[in-house]
Amino acid sequence: MFAETAGLAEETAHNLEMIVEEWAANIVEHGQAAAGSIIGLRLERSDDVVRAEFTDAGVEFDPREVEHVGPNEERGGGAGIALILAWSEVEAYHRRGGRNRLTFRLRS
Repeated sequence: MFAETAGLAEETAHNLEMIVEEWAANIVEHGQAAAGSIIGLRLERSDDVVRAEFTDAGVEFDPREVEHVGPNEERGGGAGIALILAWSEVEAYHRRGGRNRLTFRLRS
């Protein structure tokens, strides 16, 4: 619904969808947040930029500080962060009050 309302091109909408799915999955699988904690998502478009801001109560994690080592064939994953960073950039990250706040920026 956001992509349509914001008038995103099909490719941008697809990339945004994949970024949201991948990052939310990473928070759930690796964030180690307490059961029942809330993941927040805010989407915004201004001019030619789309922002996806996530908040979560997981462990501190800035994806800019991770060295991508490729897929983990044993576990069947590991390409998500590389994919996200190929389609967007980290505009901001900080941790306050036990919550991460991470904003990805995509060109629309």
